[in-house]
Amino acid sequence: MNDPTTIRRLYGRRQGHALRAGQAALVEELLPRLALPESGALDSRVLFGDDRPLQLEIGFGAGEHLAAQAEAASGTGFIGCEPFLNGVVGALGHVRDRALGNVRIHMGDALEAVERLPDESLERVYLLHPDPWPKARHAKRRMMNHGPLDLIARKLKPGAEFRLGTDDPTYCRWAMMIMDQRRDFSWTATSSADFLERPADWPETRYERKARRQGHEVWYFRYIRV
Repeated sequence: MNDPTTIRRLYGRRQGHALRAGQAALVEELLPRLALPESGALDSRVLFGDDRPLQLEIGFGAGEHLAAQAEAASGTGFIGCEPFLNGVVGALGHVRDRALGNVRIHMGDALEAVERLPDESLERVYLLHPDPWPKARHAKRRMMNHGPLDLIARKLKPGAEFRLGTDDPTYCRWAMMIMDQRRDFSWTATSSADFLERPADWPETRYERKARRQGHEVWYFRYIRV
């Protein structure tokens, strides 16, 4: 029987509200220029034409964080993965408005894109406010499980960083338990402030602000690939 923590499958709707004309135009005109090739191995040269560093965000929501990081590091290539069309449209709008030439987008399962990258090719991976799947019977659906983390660990360079953000207490406890079982990641925190206060280079998103308005605590985890 397969280990349930290795199960990888997308759950939920791929599209929410109907797209407006301008949004549909972004999908038709800009997305094809930014989308990953449909097949074959991926690396910096395939995606950007040079040997620049690579970072990847899993589930970028509306693309605010992805765009802010890309704008702050124009010499780095950013791969954003998001299965839901409305989120992709949000990211496309940021790319257009900020003239970001260092972003590529995969509308689908992030791990499918990660698998196609060379081992030890990523300098940072972001997993911010993933779906918590709070019921115990759905724990196998969480991204913070050993199967996905094994793959992520292979693709990160030694010394590279894995960032996790969550405002869900159940997910927070689960993630800490899972990461405590691993020996290929080292937690950077030395005091509570290191995971209770948002780092300066960690852009805030609307989702995070909404969580705080609702009285939720937000936790910021930074792990180094050993």
